Amino acid sequence: MSRTLAAATPTLPSPAAVLELFKPITWFPPMWAFACGVVSSGQPFEGRWLFLIAGIALTGPLVCATSQAVNDWFDRHVDAINEPHRPIPSGRIPGRWGLWIAIIWTGVSLGVAALTGPWVLGATALGLALAWAYSAPPLRLKRSGWWGPAAVALSYEGLTWFTGAAVMAGALPSAPILWLAGLYSVGAHGIMTLNDFKAIEGDRQTGLKSLPVTLGPRRAALLACAVMAVPQTVVVALLLSWDRPIQAGIVGLSLALQGLAMARLLRDPARLAPWYNGTGVTLYVLGMMVAATAVATLGGAG
Repeated sequence: MSRTLAAATPTLPSPAAVLELFKPITWFPPMWAFACGVVSSGQPFEGRWLFLIAGIALTGPLVCATSQAVNDWFDRHVDAINEPHRPIPSGRIPGRWGLWIAIIWTGVSLGVAALTGPWVLGATALGLALAWAYSAPPLRLKRSGWWGPAAVALSYEGLTWFTGAAVMAGALPSAPILWLAGLYSVGAHGIMTLNDFKAIEGDRQTGLKSLPVTLGPRRAALLACAVMAVPQTVVVALLLSWDRPIQAGIVGLSLALQGLAMARLLRDPARLAPWYNGTGVTLYVLGMMVAATAVATLGGAG
């Protein structure tokens, strides 16, 4: 019997298990922000194709995938209780391979980033540092409803937008691009807070101090709505100051529609947060691309 069990236990993770660990479905948000960065740079693709491909790989299959591996490794004990089917607790990624994959992919990410220039390398290094700080002790930022969403928002929105612009420009992006990347990062903190509504009970039981747990659903939802709306209001003002009235109007209309969705969300935040993620957040990310097109002709490098 023991020989049969030993034979059934894998010593190496299968490619399918590793891919599941990397969660490709989570790659879309940072890759969308990367695309916004590429568009905002206003640079042609000619002569930059290899850098563009490297940037796409960094934001999705490398850095984002690394963050998923790190998170699953340090959550393996909780997942063994709540989600035993996941690759690490199920044993499909055996031993300490989850940790080794996270370390190896961190190194690969830094290596690819180094080939694309110092600005992308710096953004990648910061993103990876935040990924480890988010999940790993002693910091484990995910335990905080303030620092955890901030780390994810900066990584998924600001740094990837910056990376897209820097990859195309080959230099530090211009001030308008930095403004947009920073403002949409701040707003994404609200999106991350709304994502926490799906795990209120689990977070409360495991001691994670998400904002829906510490503030209560309604106050957390009010805060999230304000955090999303204020930066977009500033974006509209900036677009007008940059003589981009059409894009300012579109972003303003998007924000007004989000306001209507927010009003419905606040009637029952715990139940309607998933609905808002499919409506209001969609309007938010579409506004990002509109803003990106507005600055594309302002000059991509500072």
